[in-house]
Amino acid sequence: MSKGRGVLCHITSLPSGDISSGPRFIDWLSKKGFDVWQILPLTPPDRFGSPYASPSAFAGWSKLNHEERICDLSQESYWLEDWALYSAIKKSQNGLPWYEWPVELRDRYPEALTSWREHISDHIEDQEQFQSSWNNLKDYANANNIQIIGDCPIFVSHDSADVWAHRELFLLDENGHPEFVAGVPPDYFSEDGQRWGTVLYDWSAHEKENWTWWKERIKRMLRLYDNVRIDHFRGFHSSWAIPRSDDHARNGFWQDGPKDKLLEALLECTTAPNQIIAEDLGIIPQDVINLRKRYELHGMAVLQFGFEGDLKKNPHHPRNIVSDQVVYTGTHDNDTTIGWYEEASAEVKSNLSDMALEGEKPLQTMLRLAQSTNANTCIIPIQDLLGLDSSSRMNAPGTIEGNWEWRFDWTDLLV
Repeated sequence: MSKGRGVLCHITSLPSGDISSGPRFIDWLSKKGFDVWQILPLTPPDRFGSPYASPSAFAGWSKLNHEERICDLSQESYWLEDWALYSAIKKSQNGLPWYEWPVELRDRYPEALTSWREHISDHIEDQEQFQSSWNNLKDYANANNIQIIGDCPIFVSHDSADVWAHRELFLLDENGHPEFVAGVPPDYFSEDGQRWGTVLYDWSAHEKENWTWWKERIKRMLRLYDNVRIDHFRGFHSSWAIPRSDDHARNGFWQDGPKDKLLEALLECTTAPNQIIAEDLGIIPQDVINLRKRYELHGMAVLQFGFEGDLKKNPHHPRNIVSDQVVYTGTHDNDTTIGWYEEASAEVKSNLSDMALEGEKPLQTMLRLAQSTNANTCIIPIQDLLGLDSSSRMNAPGTIEGNWEWRFDWTDLLV
């Protein structure tokens, strides 16, 4: 990925909340001199609106459609029928999770699935329409010299087509239930950590199948996007395993991941250098950084984390950010920069003030610093470009209500 200036804005944050606003937004990006547009996952969200707990690692969210054109899905055969079967059966079961379906459906008896294949055409058509709409938008972006960075959550939801269709690849009991679920330990996002509830992988099973599921997933991501950010990259090294009965993440433990073996397999699927960005935020041991660097993946730096503690060692401080990183003022999980500054400590405010030019407001300082580091690419959340406060925050980790709903208005772009 070449050096660039970009904007972080999910599709649902566009004025229409779907793909139909995309071309006009691309025109604005191009006019303002941006060459990168970063989005959140395009997979269907969970009932709280989160695209990071999707019922599919592969399918597009049909609500984002705005066209009625059919397109070729021949490259999607690995996952498409399983997704359509899962969707059709789940609808017939009044939305129950797959592990509560009748045993012949839960356990995918061949004769039971045969009869259901007659009822999946609508779900196939939804994916055709999504793909057509998305292909047109991505082609328009690329024609205007805008690259799209997508997002790949490392884990998938327990109640998902992927887990239902590939139970052997996940750590589940004979009835399809996990003993442990994924999350992260306490950090600067949450003092209790985050209990995501997503299932953990059986990495030995993935290795036995030569990493096929993961390779198909990355190939799908790179058909959708020019580059892809792997959320929670640390999970390739080790995952925080939390007892399923706990409602917090404090009692978890680190479970070893596949490390180099999986990364070597995934990089075989890339078609250009540096197509994978590793989200390596949080309390990250040096072993994880070394793993990223061994494969020349770009990491992330977030300026909101850069003004506390020992500034000479803080990897998010503007002077410490290096060329193999993508720099952000904040991410979708952070408060807006204005909101962050209002709640910042005296230490943080003083350290930021030391780097301000005469007459600069804190947001202006942050935007200038982000664009002047040695990072490979600078990405600014649309909320920061528009100078918005905490009421426009996209997501507050550790909460389930009131997230993922924010949209801008076209009039906002006149600022």
